Amino acid sequence: MEPRNLEQMLLQGRPLKLAEGALLASGVRDERAFTTCLTGIEHLSRHVASAVEGDDEDRARGLFLWLSESTPRRWQRGGSYRLSDVVDAQLGGRAGVGNCLGLTLLYNVLAQEMGLRVTAVHLEDAFAAGPHVFTVLRTKERSFDIEHMFPSGFDFPGHRDSPGRDDWGDRELIADVYHSRGCDHAERHEWKDAADCYRKALQLNPRYVRARLNTGIALVELDHVDEARTWFQSLRSRPAADA
Repeated sequence: MEPRNLEQMLLQGRPLKLAEGALLASGVRDERAFTTCLTGIEHLSRHVASAVEGDDEDRARGLFLWLSESTPRRWQRGGSYRLSDVVDAQLGGRAGVGNCLGLTLLYNVLAQEMGLRVTAVHLEDAFAAGPHVFTVLRTKERSFDIEHMFPSGFDFPGHRDSPGRDDWGDRELIADVYHSRGCDHAERHEWKDAADCYRKALQLNPRYVRARLNTGIALVELDHVDEARTWFQSLRSRPAADA
């Protein structure tokens, strides 16, 4: 199926694999490029499957170590959040594979291919540097925070007591990719495209306050003042639990 049709399915609420949704949100529209990236993910999955074994914790830790050893210095501030870029960098063994969102997407995609139960957590402010996302593994015994910024980030203790931990599933992660694309457009003053990406983020995660705020800003820049006012009013009226 063409990526354009898959995106319509995604935004209409029909389930897609995380890899497919993240590629669509990353802006991959060419069918050949879409298929090539999925093939790259399959290639990585086969290598991981042959390199790790054991129970869920052992395999999750093995995946983390395999990725870290394959591409040292993999986290990069300001690095790519796009799954297509992150997969290319991982396959090429390049340093600076991606930012926290890109690395979380890659890990979760591969972990799900291994049958592991992984989600994510979003923090509005982490390390005094702003929004942050990381993986959470859940086994029968317990859960593990997996921080992709650090080589020793498996079972990372630093976020356990962080206030405002917001559990994210696949749809919320994909929404964050759309939001990040919107911010890229906004930096280039491409306000129509920015607003479109922010709205898609909100279709997937209506509770995403930052996307709602940025939608309003984009509408102001487009001189859609009345519509922007409605967005800002809806932001103020949302319950604190949704913030």
